[in-house]
Amino acid sequence: MKKLKVGVIGGTGMVGQRFVSLLAEHPWFELTVIAASARSAGKTYEEAIGARWAIDVPMPESAKSIVVKDAVGDMASIAAEVDFVFSAVDMKKEEIVAFEEAYAKLECPVVSNNSAHRWTPDVPMVVPEINPEHLAVIEAQRKRLGTKRGFIAVKSNCSLQSYVPALHPLKDEFGLEKVLVCTYQAISGAGKTFESWPEMIDNVIPYIGGEEEKSEQEPLKLWGKVEDGVIKTATTPAITAQCLRVPCSNGHMAAVFASFAKKPSKEEILARWADFKGRPQELELPSAPKQFVQYFEEDNRPQTRLDRMREGGMGVSVGRLRPDTQYDYKFVCLSHNTLRGAAGGAVLLAELLCAEGYFQR
Repeated sequence: MKKLKVGVIGGTGMVGQRFVSLLAEHPWFELTVIAASARSAGKTYEEAIGARWAIDVPMPESAKSIVVKDAVGDMASIAAEVDFVFSAVDMKKEEIVAFEEAYAKLECPVVSNNSAHRWTPDVPMVVPEINPEHLAVIEAQRKRLGTKRGFIAVKSNCSLQSYVPALHPLKDEFGLEKVLVCTYQAISGAGKTFESWPEMIDNVIPYIGGEEEKSEQEPLKLWGKVEDGVIKTATTPAITAQCLRVPCSNGHMAAVFASFAKKPSKEEILARWADFKGRPQELELPSAPKQFVQYFEEDNRPQTRLDRMREGGMGVSVGRLRPDTQYDYKFVCLSHNTLRGAAGGAVLLAELLCAEGYFQR
């Protein structure tokens, strides 16, 4: 298989750096373009990053000498050079909406890590194991944009990746009615390290702007249906969330409480988690975890430091399933926020788009 040429737009930020690291030896994709702001343009990637390399693996040798392009000024030449781009830009929401649509209208598909288009009705927001059928809305989006190849697909908020996969295989069969979730989110979710955010050492901040709204609303789009060229959002379950920033480098944890119309047994829940496979596992996509959801029997697992890298950071870990006095059950979930939750999830989405023929010329 000939590799597809790929660009990373916003390649100097933390998520952009993660994209660059994941693409270095990808079997299907070849990183050929890195773009960022005008102040980085014209420098090699190594020069543009300087001392700001913030992730836990070395900068790939193959990326160091790539000359960074201007994400805005060089848009036409970037679109002509690649088969699709990953978008991880740092702009205002309305600017991102226009920016990503401009790339799509240049017939360059966009796989976005940004939140700006998550509520655009004909833009699929996809967790590949959960709602791959939403990719069908791309046909309507292309009609709206007037494109043949170009489109935008986005991944969901990083914190959802921990608890929504655990709820999904239970939702329809047992009638998931009500969810309370408290998330404990690592500092890399804010694009920070302990060196750049010393205030987080020995500290917890009980507020992350916009996270609670995303945690309550985005699962309902994931569980919606494609109808009449748009995604109709689900109306249930009712979800309430509280989100805290905690002093961990990577890994978002969630404490989940759930009630059902037809209460399952603990054994039924564990069986659904163990058997949960999605389209990525069926297609054996390169980044797909073999065991998507893994349950730990130990009372003190999952732990952020021990378990965030399970399945290369693409698996979801669950533990402490037990009855609750107010809800039917409670349990704890964990996922790696910059791998499964951000760049890795977007790469898996791109693999799904590729396998399903959405990048064909």
